[in-house]
Amino acid sequence: MIKLCGFALSNYYNKVKFVLLEHDIPFEESFVMTGQEESLLAHSPLGKVPFIQTGQGDLCESQAIIEYLHARFPEKGIFSADPWEAAKERELITFVDLHLELVARDLYKEAFFGGTVTDATKGRVEKLLTRHIAGFKRLAKFEPFLRGDRFSVADIAGFVSLPLVGMTTQIIYGRDFLLDAGVDWKRYVKAVGERPAAQRVTADRKAYIAATAK
Repeated sequence: MIKLCGFALSNYYNKVKFVLLEHDIPFEESFVMTGQEESLLAHSPLGKVPFIQTGQGDLCESQAIIEYLHARFPEKGIFSADPWEAAKERELITFVDLHLELVARDLYKEAFFGGTVTDATKGRVEKLLTRHIAGFKRLAKFEPFLRGDRFSVADIAGFVSLPLVGMTTQIIYGRDFLLDAGVDWKRYVKAVGERPAAQRVTADRKAYIAATAK
């Protein structure tokens, strides 16, 4: 059985977990924090989560894991059977993961963890996010899902990461860059959140936050 390693606060852990739940792929969870211990690096070369353990070995990076799941369980239809639609789903995931969330991540130290980031970093991130959100808006349909009226794997990436981008910019700049650009991520997340897999991911994340706050 696949073992998913990480913790429920990680959006990329939740991205993989959502896929596993949504497509009814059996798995078990193992609590693992990020770190630089050799015991962790032996499984995840940069000490990041998530990673999975399989009978063939370990695999890290959320998108690589999802591509592996798609190839291993083709009957589950994780990506669309239509080559064009599947490519567009991957395109949207790339925008969410790399052009939005990864850029906003440079601000998390101050937004969520009590640290500070430089004004130069804030200025760079603002310029990049402004341009990247405009590009994302040209691709995403939000009718109500990213590709239109059909839920897809791209919506799993959107569900776990778009709220972080919106909340981070609100905290750091005093305004939500997504909402300002006309991307109503709150309505979108509500629509995706009606799915049982999304509800499970959300409930587990909230339980983790409550437990660590004690």
